[in-house]
Amino acid sequence: MKQSKGRVKKIETNTVNLDFGTFGLTVLESSRITAAQLEAVRRVLTRKMKRMGKIFFRVTADRAVTGKPAEVRMGRGKGSVDYYACYVPAGRILLEIDGITNDIAMEALRSCSFKLPCKTRIIQLPQIVA
Repeated sequence: MKQSKGRVKKIETNTVNLDFGTFGLTVLESSRITAAQLEAVRRVLTRKMKRMGKIFFRVTADRAVTGKPAEVRMGRGKGSVDYYACYVPAGRILLEIDGITNDIAMEALRSCSFKLPCKTRIIQLPQIVA
């Protein structure tokens, strides 16, 4: 279904804690992340983690973004769907990973941040020493 563009202005307060993994990637500024960018992040993670551990995505590209072709006159309705995206407010956790060492996780998440159109921060659960 075609949707209106909308804006992402709020700051996230619900999805801010790690629930599934020990390391996560959180967004520092509101943005629109496309399905292709999420797929690029997934491919970088599987390559860096060498198929060890587990990846938990906390967002999904569910908004249809439309566009009209170049040099088309105004009117004649809304354009067709170009791609799918997710609108991510500042503070939301994008993904979590678990089951790998600290240095591999840091390198993998740092490589993921280069594929995204917004500023991100790597977060991790506090280490409990018994």
